[in-house]
Amino acid sequence: MEKSKKLPANLLKVYQRYLQLERNYSGNTLEAYLHDVGLLLDYCAQNGLEVVHVTLEDLQHFSASLHDLQVGPRSQARVLSGLRSFYRFLVLDGFIENDPTELLESPAQAQHLPEVLSTQEVDMLEAAVDLSKAEGHRNRAIIEVLFSCGLRVSELVNLKLSHLYLDDGFIRVGGKGNKERLVPISPRAIRELRFWFDDRNHLTIKPGQEDYVFLNRRGHRLTRTMILIIIKRLAEVAGIQKTISPHTLRHSFATALLQGGADLRAIQAMLGHESISTTEIYTHIDTATLREEILKHHPRNIKFAAEEGEENV
Repeated sequence: MEKSKKLPANLLKVYQRYLQLERNYSGNTLEAYLHDVGLLLDYCAQNGLEVVHVTLEDLQHFSASLHDLQVGPRSQARVLSGLRSFYRFLVLDGFIENDPTELLESPAQAQHLPEVLSTQEVDMLEAAVDLSKAEGHRNRAIIEVLFSCGLRVSELVNLKLSHLYLDDGFIRVGGKGNKERLVPISPRAIRELRFWFDDRNHLTIKPGQEDYVFLNRRGHRLTRTMILIIIKRLAEVAGIQKTISPHTLRHSFATALLQGGADLRAIQAMLGHESISTTEIYTHIDTATLREEILKHHPRNIKFAAEEGEENV
């Protein structure tokens, strides 16, 4: 596979020429598209990101920042459309290999957080796996590791056997900026991994791929796109109507922990976030759960419930 080309210093000028010559866009459209890319470049500069290394997760955070700036859903959709064009250009011209906007969704309304799956829906995903197929146990292990460890999809595909400490209940994860962290792994995820290892032992593994946990049938490491396809297909089989991705399982992991009473700082450490404010973006409680918690724990509601109970005796 060819290496990606080095970015020119005048990247916006090169992109503008592409829009003018190959897309034949008008002056107003050109201005709008360049403005959209400028917003992303400013965001990247403020957050220490490189535009060619931006991930789907980064773009979702960027979309959330537009919402925080009170950019309406329609304008958000236009900006994200402009970014899709920009990243298609980067792929076509060989500056990057993978398009991070491929599964980026425009907001139908002022909602910038991804969908969340309940534990029951995660169970439905796993139940949709056909264990009679060679990749069955692998796919079930993928779902369980994503949900029980809250990994980014890039962390999952780069997970190595030498980074697993299953007897101790931990895995070592290489996150953003080559920063490593230890993440607890659940007994259920360990069980699913060991089922997968039984099948993995029968693969003919390509040289240089021996240490990667998740492989395809040809013995090569899975890609991020393959993980996305696996999860979307399983969601369809399971009858889950929500639009989901590997990131959905990461977000569901954080939300489930928060609802279970976990400390926000502990969740921050497990997700590998430098800033607690990033964790707060991920961890929201739905209004029904919030109402239930208030009704259950607020002293006024506890007293009222007790009085109601006495009246009904």
